[in-house]
Amino acid sequence: MAPLVPSSQPWVEKYRPRQVKDVAHQEEVVRVLTNTLQTADLPHMLFYGPPGTGKTTTALAIAYQLYGPELYKSRVLELNASDERGINVVRTKIKDFAAVAVGSAKKGIIEPLASRCAKFRFKPLSEDVMSNRILHICREEGLTLDAQALSTLSAISQGDLRRAITYLQSAARLFGSSISSSDLISVSGAIPEDIVKSLLAACKSGEFDVANKEVSNIIADGYPVSQLLSQFLDVIVNADDIPDEHKARICKKLGEADKCLVDGADEYLQLLDMASETIRALFNIPQGLVF
Repeated sequence: MAPLVPSSQPWVEKYRPRQVKDVAHQEEVVRVLTNTLQTADLPHMLFYGPPGTGKTTTALAIAYQLYGPELYKSRVLELNASDERGINVVRTKIKDFAAVAVGSAKKGIIEPLASRCAKFRFKPLSEDVMSNRILHICREEGLTLDAQALSTLSAISQGDLRRAITYLQSAARLFGSSISSSDLISVSGAIPEDIVKSLLAACKSGEFDVANKEVSNIIADGYPVSQLLSQFLDVIVNADDIPDEHKARICKKLGEADKCLVDGADEYLQLLDMASETIRALFNIPQGLVF
């Protein structure tokens, strides 16, 4: 099937709800904000929750309902991290903030600021909610997405609807109106499931050389190690044949490896170290023991 003619408008924007009532799966937030909009007396608001769950959409919908299409552009200023503020500075600040916030009890949002805001928590989107929205877009765009591809899209998006829609549009541009599971994996940068399972199988063999060979192959194939760690975590957590205490030990190492990668550590060494610790955990070998 020939690729679709590329659209100049991102589908994330094309299918973004224009009214608060149309925001998916945030019933409590929608109910409170709908009542508040009737008075047009809005408090300062703080939206928080996972990415792709409707925070930006809700903020824009509030502004759209308040001002209407005529005044919206003149009354609303939307900024992101790269607008007029030096992306390198922002990246440094975000990285430094994350490093402090993860390892300490300090708040991200100071109390004097938080206390002046009405707080709204956005829940992670369920697979059913995401699937319904994706199928709606598929019908509108004339796409064919089978059950396996839909499940794959939900898995690789990890509850982020914005990411799911972006993957869907990218796959449509590259592969046409009939989209398969492998097409979605290709555009998302996700690592094929058999690669992740092969690494776990190598660790279960208890042989360091076998695990080292698998790690070398992964690096040689150019797979992003940070993505592999995330998918390896899912496999470990869902494995029925690994005791919980061993899972905890492996997950702790995965977190350490991910932090090291953020700090610029070598991908091969971090992945090999993680694989080594996985072998030790699976075979109950004391930590730090050299093979």
